Amino acid sequence: MVKHYSEQLDHTFFALSDPTRRAIIGNLASKGTCTVLELAEPFKMSLPAISKHLKLLESAKLVSRERKGRTHYLKLCAEPMSEASEWLGAYSRFWNRQLDSLEKYLKSKQGEEKHGRD
Repeated sequence: MVKHYSEQLDHTFFALSDPTRRAIIGNLASKGTCTVLELAEPFKMSLPAISKHLKLLESAKLVSRERKGRTHYLKLCAEPMSEASEWLGAYSRFWNRQLDSLEKYLKSKQGEEKHGRD
């Protein structure tokens, strides 16, 4: 089950490890393209602090920026998250198999107990 993933996966998980950055991703997913000020609005932090989060999301290729005059527009780039989803999916399948095995075992033990009482 060992599969080597790209460095992009590390960047993606690191970028998503912070609740502020996850909220920014969520806002972009629901609203589409937003300005920096629109993204900063719900947070009680300075604009430079938000900018640091946005730069990290950009370096992880989860957000792209377009500049029109003095206004910066950001939009979600979800493609890097597909590798993260694939990676998590492998472990999801693993745990589903484990839980299926546990269920079979418990049912067999339950059946043994039932037959022991008859």
